[in-house]
Amino acid sequence: MNDCSDRSVLCPTLEDRTPALALKPVRIALRSRFWIAVLRLVLRPWFAWILRGPPTRIARLQLLTAGRRWRDAAGPNLAYRVLGDAPHAVPGHVVGDPSHRERPVLLYLHGGAFVLPAAADLQGRLLVRLCRALEAVGFMPDYRLAPANRFPAALDDCERAYRALLALGFDARRIVLIGESAGGNLVLGVLQRIRAARLPMPAGAIPISAGTEFARLHGLPARTACAWRDAVLSIASLHHLTTLYAGERDLTDPELSPLYADLRGFPPLYLIASADEVLRDDSVGLAYRARECGVPVKLELWPRLPHAFPLFESLFPEARQAREDIVAFARACLAGRAS
Repeated sequence: MNDCSDRSVLCPTLEDRTPALALKPVRIALRSRFWIAVLRLVLRPWFAWILRGPPTRIARLQLLTAGRRWRDAAGPNLAYRVLGDAPHAVPGHVVGDPSHRERPVLLYLHGGAFVLPAAADLQGRLLVRLCRALEAVGFMPDYRLAPANRFPAALDDCERAYRALLALGFDARRIVLIGESAGGNLVLGVLQRIRAARLPMPAGAIPISAGTEFARLHGLPARTACAWRDAVLSIASLHHLTTLYAGERDLTDPELSPLYADLRGFPPLYLIASADEVLRDDSVGLAYRARECGVPVKLELWPRLPHAFPLFESLFPEARQAREDIVAFARACLAGRAS
């Protein structure tokens, strides 16, 4: 077995290994299949068009996304606050009362290709429901976005958010990190920062459809094998994404491509991805790396569903089961039982 700090990642053999990985035993509803087809026809080309557009087009979409509203009369709602004190103060969306230090905390790092802010009716809705189930406080930092703020601005803000929670008195053993898509990448980057600073590790981390390799557009087999099946991401759009986010930075930097990171000392990981998304092997490869590093890791590949599908519970009834699985893993982490 390779040392986990060796950068010769087992990427060429992933396509051979992936069929041996059991898919989540779930039947995909006809309704879900319909919406997958709609997303493939509408959302994927639209999203690629946005990423290829000028900064003004992206800025308009950022404002449109931030302006989306959602209110749940049955439970806690999002409040926009600045959390912590200088130098670790960071703005973001808060669920619950941060003065309740005895409660668990969900630090949620939203996705959006590093260019879109959190949407209240997508990431906000999921965070509220997770906090309700776990009786937890939630914080979703409003990290700086590309192209106006390139790497490492977003990661710096997410690290500040974790430090702010510690400074407020929350026990790291009561913190769980969650992030989808770009947010999953940031989760893995924050864990590297935590270890480098010798801060206490959180109880666990849950990267959903995380991008973990941006240095080679073609490298991981799912990038080409799932190119036409992915209902959300165009593989070519990843090139524009990395240019917007990282500029001329070396994309093999483990903070940009966590697949190359030394994962030793990480908390238990729960990796969720779709078997049909182009980022499938980003999670598969990271799971192998985590296992080689002795990190407790659980990987679940869901059939057919799109990239970051737990966000879309209103479209895909299967997403509710994914949310319940996330809650169960978080509970195990908070109780020290995740393995």
